[in-house]
Formats: sequence, structure tokens, C-alpha cells
Amino acid sequence: LFRSVIACPCALVVSTPVTVVSGLAAAARHGILIKGGVFLEGGRKLKVMALDKTGTLTQGKPALTDVVPLGDMPTAQALRIAASLDDHSTHPVARALVQGWREQQPGMSLLPAEGFRVLQGRGVQGVIDGQEWTLGNHRLAEELGVCSAGLEARLAAFEQAGRTAVVLIAPSGPVAIFAVADTLRPESAQAVTELKALGVETVMLTGDNPSTARAIADQLGIQDARGNLLPQDKQSLVGELKARLGAIGMVGDGVNDAPALARADIGFAMGAAGTATALETADVAIMDDDPRKLARFIRLSRHTATVLKQNITLALGIKAVFLGLALSGHATLWMAVFADMGASLLVVFNGLRLLRK
Repeated sequence: LFRSVIACPCALVVSTPVTVVSGLAAAARHGILIKGGVFLEGGRKLKVMALDKTGTLTQGKPALTDVVPLGDMPTAQALRIAASLDDHSTHPVARALVQGWREQQPGMSLLPAEGFRVLQGRGVQGVIDGQEWTLGNHRLAEELGVCSAGLEARLAAFEQAGRTAVVLIAPSGPVAIFAVADTLRPESAQAVTELKALGVETVMLTGDNPSTARAIADQLGIQDARGNLLPQDKQSLVGELKARLGAIGMVGDGVNDAPALARADIGFAMGAAGTATALETADVAIMDDDPRKLARFIRLSRHTATVLKQNITLALGIKAVFLGLALSGHATLWMAVFADMGASLLVVFNGLRLLRK
């Protein structure tokens, strides 16, 4: 009888679920929502963290800073047409342009845009007053073959200043340039530093031009910054980094980040600023958009793994000791009770320590 009670595997069975649930609860208390224990356990294996720029490392609330005419069209009219196109988009740069128009032209109404479509990672397109208009980034202007030496110089000046520039293009050519600027989250630099301290390499992925990406990355101490990326480019790069460096996490907030979030070992979505698509695709949601919680998640994952090993060692060790006593004829009823319920309580209390993390 003693041998049967001592050999009962209750402590070993409960050691893992109690520890994992405690870790999930501890994360939730700090605004980190994890969709399952497998992702909590996998966090300790991450070798590289790919971070989107807009809305992740920056505030995601850029403001319109410049309107530069390129022809005879008045800036007010060009801005109204651009805002009429961007009003159908949810991208932070589009929202900034629309807000800038509202501040500069209060009381004016938007123009109806027909046949509106999003050119993913590049811009938008639509028909206004019977004429097709395109509003997009530097990459789109190059694809359409409208980049003259003068336009390139103006765009380069904005990009080197760390601003995002978009061009309004009519069938006859470029009409105006609009520049928006975003500000870094105050926590971003510390977040990158903490990730590096944990031995996790950081890479910035963005649809913005390489010059803007480099300017932002330099402020954060990120060595590897990739720009001009379409959603499928981000997805491919995540796969490439995974094959080269090991387990990878991807952090993003927008629809354009969803394919990369799905490709990563663990996808992180910024919960407050993130789109529904990003939140549904991601495995972990950072509810207050604080990037420092990426390092906190990894530390919690590593501590959870340590507690799991402790619990398994405790459960098996106690069973082995008392089973040996039983086989040698020295076991008592109280020993059997301790080997069963005592060991179970020990692993439960040890697992609950994670709630204090």
C-alpha cells in the first residue's frame, strides 16, 4: 500500500500546468496577454526580435510637417485631394495627412473618391472628379517612373531628416510632396538595450525608405534596419532571419505586419494601437504598447522554465527517496502521505511563486 501511495504521480502531473498557468497570470497582471502556454515556454528560445517601426518603436501618431508643391496646383487643393484619398486608409501616415488637412482647412469637406484601392506597402489610388490620382511613397514613385532628379533630391532631404514623404501623382506627373514626422516612444531605446542584455538581436523592419529607417535605428542603437519592405518582404525576411539566427519574434501593429507575425515563432502585437488583424494573428498582445515588456516577457519565460525544471526535479526526487525507503522496509504511512500530497503541495507553491514576478 505504501509503495502504491508513494509511487502516485500526482506531483509530477500537476507541476507543469500549475507553473504555466501562474506564468500566464503573472504576465496578464502586467498587461501581457499570451494566447497559450506553448508561447510562454517558447519565449526563452528567442534569438532575434524583428520590430516594425511605425506604431511599435514610434508613437504611431505622425503629424503633417510639410506640403511642397511641384507644379501649378495650389497647395490647399493638392492637400484636399490627398486627404480625400487617405481618408479611406487606416495607416498612421494617412491619418496624419487627413488630420493635417482638417487643421489647415477647417470647415472644408472631402471630395468623393471612386474606385479606391490600397497599393499594399506603397500607397493608395482612386478617382476624384473623373481623374485618377495616386498617393504613395518613394518606392511607388519610382515604380511609376515619375522620379526626376529634382524630386529625388527633395525626397532624399526629407528622408535624411527622418521624415516620411509621400507624393501625390496625377496622370501628368507629380503634383505635391507631403512629409510627416513621427516621434519615438520614450521607452523604445531602453527596450532595445534590455533585449540586447538578454542576448537577443534586434532588427527593424519598415515600409519606410531606407534613409528614414536608418535615421530612426541610429537613435535606438539598432544595427540592422531594413526599409522599403512590402508585407511579403517582411514575411520573407522573418523566414530568412529564422533560418540564419534561430527562433525569432516579430513585433507589429498593422495589417501590413500580419504575414510576418504569422511567420515568426512568436508574434507580438501592440494591443492599444494595433489593428484587429494584427491582434488576431499575433500570439502575444502588449496591451499598453510598452516595448520594454518584450524583455519582461522573455525574462518571465526563462524563469518559468527554471521553475518547471525545479518542480520536475522535486517531484521525481521526492518519489525516488521515499520509494527507496519503502523498498528497504523503512517507509511509514506519514512518509507515504508526504511523498504524495506533500510533494504535490510543494510543486504547487513553488509554481505559484511566478505570480510575484
